[in-house]
Amino acid sequence: MTKKQRALLAIEQLKEIYPDAVCSLDYREPYELLISVRLSAQCTDARVNIVTKELFAKYTTLKSLAEAEYEDIERIVRPCGLGKTKARDIISMSKTLIEEYHSVVPDTMEELLKLSGVGRKTANLILGDVYGKPSVVTDTHCIRICGKLGLTDGSKVPLSVEKQLWKILPPAESGAFCHRLVLFGREYCTARSPKCDICPLRKEVCKNPLTK
Repeated sequence: MTKKQRALLAIEQLKEIYPDAVCSLDYREPYELLISVRLSAQCTDARVNIVTKELFAKYTTLKSLAEAEYEDIERIVRPCGLGKTKARDIISMSKTLIEEYHSVVPDTMEELLKLSGVGRKTANLILGDVYGKPSVVTDTHCIRICGKLGLTDGSKVPLSVEKQLWKILPPAESGAFCHRLVLFGREYCTARSPKCDICPLRKEVCKNPLTK
């Protein structure tokens, strides 16, 4: 079975398990998703959703975030870790969006990467979830699971994994596939205690069952 064939099989099986795969971060506006993804670095989505509920209730517009006191933003986002850096990035990206993009989140990888704290993972998520474009979000779940499934060469480097997946994933399926990997990684293929004995992908897809 080629990697492309294995990827198509994984896509179809994960669709059956998780038919409604969406981003687990709560947001109403595109800029809120941008900020939420920044906060998710080294933090769980569940905690980010708790923090952003307070953040976006107090700062209801992009303008209010751009004009916020650094100390207050840092206080609110501190539970997500890296509070000082994340607070600076939130204020900086808010100002940039207003001053250079007329308060509209960019829809290209090139422009998104110009924003403070935005890397390819964040940019891909925005392109896929906000603009419906093909995207490959190489978070920790994606990197780890794709290596175990034999879809990549086992690389832990996000850009390397992204490039390998672009070659084998149908563009129309790539974004949803990455969301489903997150759900699969939480329910079955966990990093510490993978449930290989009941894993629905074990027989037909996974190349490394019962291994971490």
